[in-house]
Amino acid sequence: MGGEKSKPKPEEPPLLDEPWRKINSGDKQHDLQYVRDYKPQTEGQQLRILLHGPAGAGKSSFINSVQSVLLGRMYRQALADNISHSCFTKKYSTFRIQRENPDTFYPFILNDIMGLSPQKGVQVDDVKLAFTGHLKEGYVFNPGSKLSEGNEFYNKSPTVNDKVHVLVCIVPAHTLSSMSDETVQKIRDIRLEASRLGIPQVAILTKVDQACPEINKDLKNVYRSKYMKERMEQFSADVGIPMNCIFPVKNYHEEIKLNDDTDALILSALRHIIDCGEDFINWKAE
Repeated sequence: MGGEKSKPKPEEPPLLDEPWRKINSGDKQHDLQYVRDYKPQTEGQQLRILLHGPAGAGKSSFINSVQSVLLGRMYRQALADNISHSCFTKKYSTFRIQRENPDTFYPFILNDIMGLSPQKGVQVDDVKLAFTGHLKEGYVFNPGSKLSEGNEFYNKSPTVNDKVHVLVCIVPAHTLSSMSDETVQKIRDIRLEASRLGIPQVAILTKVDQACPEINKDLKNVYRSKYMKERMEQFSADVGIPMNCIFPVKNYHEEIKLNDDTDALILSALRHIIDCGEDFINWKAE
C-alpha cells in the first residue's frame, strides 16, 4: 500500500482576530475637535507641514481630503492628477486650510512639492532648502538643477514661519513593493537631513483600499490586515521611520459624500502630525 498523501497546509486567514491599532470611527469627533481647537503656544506661529513622496502617491489628494474632513464637505483646492504617472505638481505650493468662516484659517500650513521620480523628480537639495525656509511659494522645480541663491524664488531671510516643522512622506500602499531603489534612496536622504535638523517625520500610506482586498471590502479592516501590517513593517525597515509614525489612509478621490471610517483614519494621522510639529516648535523655542 502506498503511503498516505500529505494534506495541503491550510491557508492562514488574511485578517487578525483583533486590530493591532485601535481606531474607532465612531469617536472621530474627538480628533476633529482636537484639530479644530489646536493653537500653537507662540502667538502668530504657523505650523508648516511639508509633504513629499513618489509621483502619483496622493499628496494633493491628501491635502484635499484633510480640507474636506475639516469643512465637513468635499473640497478640491489642490489640483490632483488621475491620469499621468509623471510628476503632476511642478511648483512649491502652499495650502492654508480654511475654517468654517471663509476669512479664517487653521494655524497650520501644508506644502506640496514635485514628486520624487528617479530621473525627472524634485532635487533632494531643493527639499533641503525648503526645510530651512529658503524656498518661496511658486518656485518651479527643475529636475536638472537645484535652486540657486541668485534666483528670485530664493528666500534669503527666512522667518520661523517659513521653516518646516514636520516632514510627511506620502507613499502609495499598493505599489510599495515595486518602488524603485532610487526613490527609496531619495526618501532616505531627505529623512537624514530632516533628522539632522531635528525635524520630526511621519509617513502616510495612501490607496490602502487598492493594496488589500479585505480593506477594499471594509476600511475597518485596515489594522486587521496582515498584508498591510507587513507592508508597513517593511517600509519602516527600508526608510527608518518608526511604526508608530506610519499611518494608512484612504484619500477621497471618487466619492461625493464623506465617510466616517475614511475621516477617522485621516484625522488620526493629522492629529499625530500636529502633535509632532507642536513638540518640535516648543523644543526649538527652549
